[in-house]
Parts: sequence; structure tokens; C-alpha cells
Amino acid sequence: MIEDVPGLAPEPSPALRRDIMNGLGLLPAGANVVMQLARLPVGHAVATSTVTSGALTRHPFKRTRTTLGYVMISLLGTDDERRQLRREVAGQHRSVRSAPGASVSFSAADPDLQLWVAACMYRGALDAMRLVDPHASPALLDELFQRCSRFATTLQVEPSRWPADRVAFEDYWAEASRSVEMDDLSRDYLLGIASLSFLPRPLAAAFGPLHRVITAGFLPEPFRRQLGLAWNPSRERVFRATLAIAVAGHRRLPRALREFPLNVVLADARRRLARGRAFV
Repeated sequence: MIEDVPGLAPEPSPALRRDIMNGLGLLPAGANVVMQLARLPVGHAVATSTVTSGALTRHPFKRTRTTLGYVMISLLGTDDERRQLRREVAGQHRSVRSAPGASVSFSAADPDLQLWVAACMYRGALDAMRLVDPHASPALLDELFQRCSRFATTLQVEPSRWPADRVAFEDYWAEASRSVEMDDLSRDYLLGIASLSFLPRPLAAAFGPLHRVITAGFLPEPFRRQLGLAWNPSRERVFRATLAIAVAGHRRLPRALREFPLNVVLADARRRLARGRAFV
């Protein structure tokens, strides 16, 4: 059994599960990837990784499926599913480390960096909740924070390292964010994510400019500044209008479509784990 933070309920409440299973919550996903990779060791680990089977730039749809599958199994999976997932992720991470003499030293098994990645994933989940459930109660926000501790423990972070509550998390976040830094290598990689340049050229041309605005809009200013994404009132208006249109349209969809593609991702992830197929 995976050891979780004390007091974590075995299952999320119906209200939290409803908010988690909401496809609209994917809008902040691009910004969240940028946040995770906005510390030099993490950015270099991903940008220079020789493990190409799941690389976003080589296999964008497979990588997206894997990342979303990790999110869904971490939040909603059983102990056995999470144990299988953690074992496979740990196996992949063992080979992700900097070469001798590299300009930036990194190891994907570094618990400090794993905690940072998990913290960023929580911030992404929080952005998603605020988008899909803007009037979420403090109790529901507390439950989300506790549930997101699974992002860390499924990455082999000790439960004691997860902040005790949302106030303690903000203290951690303020301190950890001081280490946000990009160089030309990681910045170019992340700008490619923001612009969707890893997609086939017609798709990147069609959706890249708007995705760049959405990514910038969800990024806190220090991240946006490091990435070099310009921001002004005009872009802010486009960002807010896009969110308003997306939210209004999404609320009119039937439940199955509101949950898409997360419902499909969760079912696929569970099927792959049950059959012993490679997840990462």
C-alpha cells in the first residue's frame, strides 16, 4: 500500500470528483507544463532526455495520454493502480540524469524536484477548479489540496514533505518559486509547447497563437517573464473572452461530453494497468 498524507479520504467526495472529471479543466494544462519545467534541472531533464519513447516533441499524443493518465490515476486510482504506476514511473526516471560535466546537473529521482513537479500539478488542478467551479467552498478547496498530495506520493515523495495545509503550501510555493529560471535551451523548448510547434504544421498554425495566449494567461507573472511572453490589456481581453466562451459552451454539454476526454483517459489508463501494458 502507498503511504499517503494523514487524513486523506480513500475516495473523493462527489463534488470533488465532479470537478476533477471536467474536460474544461484542461485549459490550464499548457501553462502547468511550463511551470513544472520552469526550474533549470527539470527543464534540462526533459529537453535533453534520451528517453524519446514518451517525448512530447516526438510523440505528442502518446505523451498527452500518459500525462493525463498519471493525473487521473493519481487522483482517482486504487492503491494497486497507483503502486503499478509509481513502479513504472520510477523505472523510467532512473535513466534520466545529467551526463558528467553537463552545464546543469539533474536527476529525475531528486525528491526536491519531484515535490516541485507535484506542487505545480496541484496549482494546475487549482486553476482548473477555479475555472469549472468558481464558487468552490473552502472545504472543497481543502479537499482538493489533500487529494493532490497523491501527485507527490505517487512520485515517491515522502508524505511528510507535502505541506500540512493550503497556508503552508503558499509558504512553500513562495520560497520554491524563487528558483524559477530558464536558459535558452529550456526557454526554446517551453516556447515550443506554448506555441504547439510539436504538432503537425497545419494544427500548430491554426491553434498555436490562441494556445500561446491561453498559456500566458494562466502563468503567474514570474513564469511569464522568464519565458518572455509579452502580456498587455489586449491579450488579457482575448484570454478572458476565450475563457468566458469556453465555460458558457461547456455548461450546455451533456455529462459524457463535459467529462471528455478525461473519462476516456481514465478508462484507458485502468485498462492498460490491468493488462500489464506499458503505461509510460
